[in-house]
Amino acid sequence: MADWKNRSDIDLDVVFFSYNDKGVSASDYSYLWDLDKTYLDTKFENIKGLFRTVFEKAFEKKNIPGTSELVSSIKKFNSKTSEAFPLFFITASPPQLEKKIREKLIIDKIEPAGLFCKDNIQNLHPQKLWRLKKQIGYKLHALMQLRTKLSDNVQQVLWGDDSEADAIIYSLYSDICMRRRSRLEFTKLLSGLHVQDSQIKLILNIQSQVPEQDPVGRYYINLEEDTDAEYYIKFGRRCMPTYNSFQSALDLLQLGRLEMDHVINVGRSMINNYSFTTDELEKSIEDLVRRKILGKNLLEQLLPKLQEKKLIHNYYEPSIPPIEVKWENDELTFEGSSDPWVPERIDYLHDYR
Repeated sequence: MADWKNRSDIDLDVVFFSYNDKGVSASDYSYLWDLDKTYLDTKFENIKGLFRTVFEKAFEKKNIPGTSELVSSIKKFNSKTSEAFPLFFITASPPQLEKKIREKLIIDKIEPAGLFCKDNIQNLHPQKLWRLKKQIGYKLHALMQLRTKLSDNVQQVLWGDDSEADAIIYSLYSDICMRRRSRLEFTKLLSGLHVQDSQIKLILNIQSQVPEQDPVGRYYINLEEDTDAEYYIKFGRRCMPTYNSFQSALDLLQLGRLEMDHVINVGRSMINNYSFTTDELEKSIEDLVRRKILGKNLLEQLLPKLQEKKLIHNYYEPSIPPIEVKWENDELTFEGSSDPWVPERIDYLHDYR
């Protein structure tokens, strides 16, 4: 038997490696990162890409700019309020790569609580090749498994990208946990999204084991393929498309999940390690102001700090007035916006990209 099979829990094509479950079930917050194209610059949409990923050494694996610094910053913030740091990764990479992935995370000084892999080698068959790129069933199944390990009132912060329908997956995960549709509706919907019958049955069986509570607090979609950010409006304000890790850090600061120094560290790393410029950081701020995400109060405190650290120019100010952003009923409210934080019903089957 392969070594990875002795060290993991396997359910269909979902393979889970547990590293540290201390405090996970009691923590108020949990974080999940999609490894591929969101944390690491990974490509395996075809057989050639899959095999290149398999034979790539840990130190050769490249980060999406700023991701390791962002995770480290979240870990530092979390350490002030809790001993546990419930961080999980999910990847469509095969479990045979788990040791290399963990070695890469150790290089980045990151210690996740667990890792989900997809047993994709079994799909290297002429009649199954289409499943290499189909991730909805696999990721939903993994998320529902993860939900059973977390506290009843947990709020999860999730990261994904625009190449694998992650916005659909994270929003559907929220809907399933909250029972926003009937089991029959979910069955038809998941079938329409090409999820296999066996996986649909398991997902809905796990649904009966988890609390009727929405575990999704916020999720970020890395625009790896330059999808228009406006496409994501239909998923509500809770879904935030981002162009880089600096934007995620800015939003987490506004949510109270990072401190100013953490954002500065991410911005400094983007410039020093990934050849970003002050102009590009300014464009990142400008984009969030124009999309009515960053609020006036935060910017009044933030811009002088960034200017002091020479991360933006001393003369920079947004080209349009930022809006007022405030907390109401445990949700952020945005001046002049009628878009809901979480929509009542989303059209998942029609993709207008």
